Amino acid sequence: MSLFKKLAGDTMLYGMSSIVGRLLNWLLVIVHTRVFEQQSLLTENAQLYTWVVPLNILFTFGMETAFFRYGSKKENQSEYFNLILSFIIVLSVTLAGVIIIFATPIVTFLNFPGNEHLVIMLAIIMAVDAVAAIAFVKLRAQNKAKRFVSIKLAWIFINIGLNVFYLILCHNILKGAFLPGLKSFAAIFYLPSVGPDYIIWANYVASLICLGLLWKEFVGFKFVFDLEKLKPVLKYAYPLMIMGLAGSVNLTADRLMFRGLLPYGFYPGFEDPDVAFSIYAQVYKLSIFMTLVVQAYRYAADPLFFAKMGDKNSPNMIALSTKWFTIACIVLWVGVSLNLDWIQLLIGETYRSAVFIVPILLLANLFIGVYGNMSIWYKLSDKTQYGTYLTIGAMVLTVVLNLLLIPTMGYLGCAITFAVSSFLMVGACYYFGQKYYPVPYELGSTILYLLGGGALIFLNSKIQISNYALSVPYHLLLSVLFIGIIYWYEFKIKKMDLNANVNL
Repeated sequence: MSLFKKLAGDTMLYGMSSIVGRLLNWLLVIVHTRVFEQQSLLTENAQLYTWVVPLNILFTFGMETAFFRYGSKKENQSEYFNLILSFIIVLSVTLAGVIIIFATPIVTFLNFPGNEHLVIMLAIIMAVDAVAAIAFVKLRAQNKAKRFVSIKLAWIFINIGLNVFYLILCHNILKGAFLPGLKSFAAIFYLPSVGPDYIIWANYVASLICLGLLWKEFVGFKFVFDLEKLKPVLKYAYPLMIMGLAGSVNLTADRLMFRGLLPYGFYPGFEDPDVAFSIYAQVYKLSIFMTLVVQAYRYAADPLFFAKMGDKNSPNMIALSTKWFTIACIVLWVGVSLNLDWIQLLIGETYRSAVFIVPILLLANLFIGVYGNMSIWYKLSDKTQYGTYLTIGAMVLTVVLNLLLIPTMGYLGCAITFAVSSFLMVGACYYFGQKYYPVPYELGSTILYLLGGGALIFLNSKIQISNYALSVPYHLLLSVLFIGIIYWYEFKIKKMDLNANVNL
């Protein structure tokens, strides 16, 4: 039980930076979709950040997990920190340099001519963040959760603050909304014709400051490039990198392929695929609620599971944690899906036409979270190649389904593809996991909650209540009842069954 108390405590600490950060950054959607009501203005920003997701995997090269594998013991931390950080510095500088050199061909390929400066800034951001990631993983390995959280929160508030300064204060001053006497001051910092560029600029400044705040973690660092010691680390990390790259493509293929596959005029009212893409990219962010729980949990769970590697009780611990993690995700899926009538108000009105796909996107992210939890088996058993096989298979399926469904179903095709691919990843991971690292998962009740939640969401979608005074309490009540049923079954019915078996 003490292990789960530690897991819960660490999840709360790491979750503070993860959940608060993602939530606050997500809340910027409120600003972005209202400041830039013309949807096409956010197309470049959304497309470039989509490319950043797989590129970040290349920049970090699986070295975060590799550090836990080789530097989890205190006596090895300094040695492997120097080795891994040295490799990341060389890799990130090289990759960033290549991107900067080819900035013009890149923006031409993406059909964003004249925006080389955005590509250059993002290249530097990715290099800086990759170096910072190794410092953050060192803090996690040393259980310095408070310092980890404080620096993460600093990055968050700097980024948020700059967005507010540029896009709310300066933008509205120059529009004449308030403080007309400060127009000349605002004009020094803000150029309305390139307004969306300030989103990336804010990220750029925040990342540089964050790296500076991590200076203590680099004290004593020595550049080391010992190929013999690096070889086993690379052998362990390389499949994780391929797996992560394939997984990130699986997550982003819809947005990477959307503009090229959607026929012109598919959606009446906004014929340009760039407009449709921008709407989809902003609505997709509503599914970020699921990743809040997933990321916070992973921050705490990975170090704990690696620390208990070889413990005979480890499979039972994984099974129990997976069960409650999945239940939490199902509750979140149902809660958000039932309450989309008012949650959708957070994004600008001109971006809400794709909100109907959010429950499917949430379900897909739920499966991704469950897969991430189940995948611990191949990390603990050093069979990381299986992760590569599974994610590459899912990536191929995702690409094929998007090729088929985006031209015929648009947004809905993207969502269905994501959900099907994610579900099959879970199934395959479970099958191979039980073969090589058996874990006694409790599937029955979890599947029941999943099916019950899906049925509730589907039936609720057939009941339209236009009056918010009625719909909001009604949907909140449904959410509470669903949670109540789970509580009743887990803590009342099962307890009664256990007592009955004991008496027998």
